[in-house]
Amino acid sequence: MHVFFLFTGSGPLVILTTYASVEDHQLLRKLAVKGIDKFLAYEIPLSVAKERYAKHFDMVCQDLSQTDDLRILDYNGQRAMHRFHFYEMGKPIMHEPDLLRL
Repeated sequence: MHVFFLFTGSGPLVILTTYASVEDHQLLRKLAVKGIDKFLAYEIPLSVAKERYAKHFDMVCQDLSQTDDLRILDYNGQRAMHRFHFYEMGKPIMHEPDLLRL
């Protein structure tokens, strides 16, 4: 499982996924369906996320299947920002859709 902190147009959120990379094409499709097609992503160590979210983390994991899945761990940007320090986050991954062709 992987945890990613996303800065999106509508604010920060934290996702939990079985995808190894936030750049996986199937994960990008799932995010796009939710209206998330441009973002900055930072990987959060799984152990840190589990510690910070405690029982909520366990509840979300119960819903997570073992194959290619995605769950929102935290959609409250203010709360998410206060749970993690920037130094705990991995290197930023920038994603945006291809530019529209005119």
